[in-house]
Amino acid sequence: MTPVVPGARAEAPPRPVGGGPPWAGRGGAVAPLRRPGGAALGRGLVTAYLSLIVLIPLAALVARSTQDGIGAFMDAITAPEGIAALKLTLVASLIVVAVNAVAGTTIAWVLVRDSFPGKGIVNSLIDLPFALPTIVAGITLLALYGSSSPVGIDVAYTRIAILMALLFVTLPFVVRAVQPTLLELDREMEEAATSLGAKPLTVFRRIILPNLSPAILAGVALAFARSIGEFGSLVLISGNIPFKTEVSSVFIFGQIESGNTSGAAAVSVLLLAISLLILLGIGVISRWSRRHDR
Repeated sequence: MTPVVPGARAEAPPRPVGGGPPWAGRGGAVAPLRRPGGAALGRGLVTAYLSLIVLIPLAALVARSTQDGIGAFMDAITAPEGIAALKLTLVASLIVVAVNAVAGTTIAWVLVRDSFPGKGIVNSLIDLPFALPTIVAGITLLALYGSSSPVGIDVAYTRIAILMALLFVTLPFVVRAVQPTLLELDREMEEAATSLGAKPLTVFRRIILPNLSPAILAGVALAFARSIGEFGSLVLISGNIPFKTEVSSVFIFGQIESGNTSGAAAVSVLLLAISLLILLGIGVISRWSRRHDR
């Protein structure tokens, strides 16, 4: 070690072997430089895009809903017809997500764990509600389950029709959320539990279901958000009968047609708040389940 002489000037660090600038690595290779400006630019672009597409329109919606005062806002969201439409929307959405949680998980299980002829076609059909315009879905359901049904089932203009339409448009959410988790699930744990004498139901309840719960909750949250705001597939087959088959999205459309834009915005804000609370609640439950499983 070279002794340090008091008062002497520190020598510059030796240049790396092989030449190159002082910031070069061994052999003259240039070490990568951090560019904080690039990260800041990326965050700025993301923030600007989200503000333009999401935050500013939502702020405009809230402002529109309260432009006539808080009293008019409360009158709009407490109107008897609006309350009836909201109750129907929430109840139908909850029923749909409950069915999808079971049916979607089952479909995902079959697609991942089973092999059968036409599996690729079935897997492609799952995404059909994503690609099909919702108004086309409504016409299709009306033709199949309306008054001129070729299968003899007429549920048009009933609450059953609302459930069927919502089940159709929300089918892919739970399936596509559960499939990747099933594909990555460690099969050795299941085989070990089976070899120790665990029954299939016990293996599913104690090993498989805890790992699938976050994915199921994520799919359920997306399905609920889609159900509560669905319009295109319902506007024809529901019949839009006030206090009977009128859902909130159709009620909002009717308010806009009648010139009550502020009232329509107020009900829209209420739906937005409910959806946000449901999504946040499911997110909290999902995070809690992950920590609990660990």
